[in-house]
Amino acid sequence: MNKIIKNSISIVGGAGHVGFPLGLAFGSKKYKINLVDVDQKNLNKIKLGIPPFYEIGAKKLLHKCLKKKILSFSNDLKTVKTSKFIIICIGTPVNKKLKPEVKNFVALFYKLLKIINKNQILIIRSSVYPGMIRKISKILKTKNNNIVYCPERIVQSKALIELPNLPQVVAGVNKNSVHIVSKLFKKICKKILLSTIQEAELIKLFSNANRYINFAIANQLFIMCEKYNVDFDRIRKLMKFGYERNLNLPKSGFTAGPCLLKDTMQLSSFYKGRFELGFASMKINQSMVDLVIEKVENIKNSKKKIIGILGVTFKAETDDIRDSLSIDLIKKLKKRKFKVIYSDVYYRDKNYYKTNSLIKKSDIIIIGAPHKKYMNLKFSKNKHVIDIWGRSKE
Repeated sequence: MNKIIKNSISIVGGAGHVGFPLGLAFGSKKYKINLVDVDQKNLNKIKLGIPPFYEIGAKKLLHKCLKKKILSFSNDLKTVKTSKFIIICIGTPVNKKLKPEVKNFVALFYKLLKIINKNQILIIRSSVYPGMIRKISKILKTKNNNIVYCPERIVQSKALIELPNLPQVVAGVNKNSVHIVSKLFKKICKKILLSTIQEAELIKLFSNANRYINFAIANQLFIMCEKYNVDFDRIRKLMKFGYERNLNLPKSGFTAGPCLLKDTMQLSSFYKGRFELGFASMKINQSMVDLVIEKVENIKNSKKKIIGILGVTFKAETDDIRDSLSIDLIKKLKKRKFKVIYSDVYYRDKNYYKTNSLIKKSDIIIIGAPHKKYMNLKFSKNKHVIDIWGRSKE
């Protein structure tokens, strides 16, 4: 049997958006961190002190961890053998039919079954389909009964800001491992919330479904205002002024990314396809792309004009384009033979334009992501600007 290193943590998916900042957070508390990931490119960046994606505060903390030599890196799952804690942070996607795709996730635990021993503690941090933690427990029961679920609830790019302040939900198969993991997370957060496994699984999915539905409310009202040529942002501002019950109404805009829709659809699948509010929200949120295209088509001679998209990431202040509706917009516009160029503050590729160049070259400008640097941009009167975000109205 391999000797277990007491203050050691292996993070499977350690070069990803959830695992990487979590590793830095625990590394700052003097834990030995083993980042395990199949993405060798991201691991190589981290080794060089380069965060693989935009994460506030990550670069400074990474340099400290590297200097203290508390990080190790591997694409070999077998390296988790000596870690006291193994944290799973891999993705749990839905397929093209919006059903949970669990095959690869489950396969990971059959691999771990051959590696782990009874003294290690396994912590699941990924979003999971309800019932999955019990299934994992059954897979591993002959080797390990220390299964704990600690769903992450951070906002992407602000993990290191939010981790110390957000309460951590902890649920597990046995009381002892729950107690140990609660003490572990108390090192990086202020409050621990104990729950049952099913409660923890639903807390995660309910949280993202709640946000997705809430954004759909704003988008539905925005679409309604567009039809009647009313300023939604002015209405929203007046609704909220001095009236606390309306403070939860968000701005309109593209609602996407790798979590909100995915977890809403996992919940729908769990509820046997009867989550009508979830499906209605998906229809509304995704229809914002069609609304923008309609606005473009209503501009005279739009097919002869150059359309510039300012911001292609799925939300503001991130470099992540996964499931971005701005990318979907670009594809649909090109399919309709429009001339499209794009720019982004955080994301670049070979077709990228600088902000000023895009503004100068474009006849129609669409705000695709409301990055702070776009807030006070000034456009000449001959530019057609399409802004679904209320970019500079608050």
